[in-house]
Amino acid sequence: MKKISLLFLLIGLTGSVFSQGEIEDKKKIVAKNAQLTKIADGFTFTEGPAVHRNGDVFFTDQPNNKIHRWSYTRDEVSVFMEDAGRANGMFMDLQGNLIVCADMENQLWSIDDKGNVTVLVENFKGNLLNGPNDVWVVPYGGMYFTDPLYKRPYWERDPEMQQDGEHLYYLSKDRMQLFRVDENLVKPNGLIGTPDGKKLYVADIGDNKTYVYDIEEDGYLRNRKLFCEMGSDGMTIDYRGNVYLTGDGVTVFNSKGDKIAHIPVPEKWTSNVIFGGTDRKTLFITAMGSVYKLNMRSRGVY
Repeated sequence: MKKISLLFLLIGLTGSVFSQGEIEDKKKIVAKNAQLTKIADGFTFTEGPAVHRNGDVFFTDQPNNKIHRWSYTRDEVSVFMEDAGRANGMFMDLQGNLIVCADMENQLWSIDDKGNVTVLVENFKGNLLNGPNDVWVVPYGGMYFTDPLYKRPYWERDPEMQQDGEHLYYLSKDRMQLFRVDENLVKPNGLIGTPDGKKLYVADIGDNKTYVYDIEEDGYLRNRKLFCEMGSDGMTIDYRGNVYLTGDGVTVFNSKGDKIAHIPVPEKWTSNVIFGGTDRKTLFITAMGSVYKLNMRSRGVY
């Protein structure tokens, strides 16, 4: 495994030294003497990490139509599922099922630990979705997912937009109600919610912004506010309420929307991020054809 000095990343790759304030903030979330470690490479494009209750992390290689599993205890990667519906974003529900944005047929899937698939969403009001991209499951509740349009070469259907825009959706806990909760986004992508189920963060990567909403009991959202002037492909959150956005490495914002740290990653694009390990202190990062980990002082909540 390739280890890269965090100090080298801070200075060498960025071409500049961080301010003292940024360094001090980084020390609050990154473990002492932590090194960014490449776990595995040779993939085409990694995405959608989701953490199992035992600390293992599932992630996708969408162009190769596979879901992989990183074992935390063995520190190795294996194939969990082939013909994975061109899985993109994923999230693990409380029952241990992978909730998957299955881009092949523009569906939302649930996959159990044996690889059995249940289709949760096939369409919206009789029309295919554009292409579900990322999903977050509300603790003891329903789920939110984004539906941007990224035209795929493997689609056999009309590659043009299937809905009247790129929207944010909610699927109820009983799976009986599917409705839009925000129709005023340019291109929604990454999203994550707080563990108390009260707030939802959604990145509008098409407008380079991330918003925060209050979650109502019925799944509807209110009080949309600008969280930060940055979009994101994927995102996660730690127990302090810090939000981790991706794209150019990993950028960390506190709960007020103030940038507190940046973790460089030596790839052109960082697609997604989650906390893994039994103590949720291993930051797992998907980036282009590789996956990385970084030991953290902060603890993830999922």
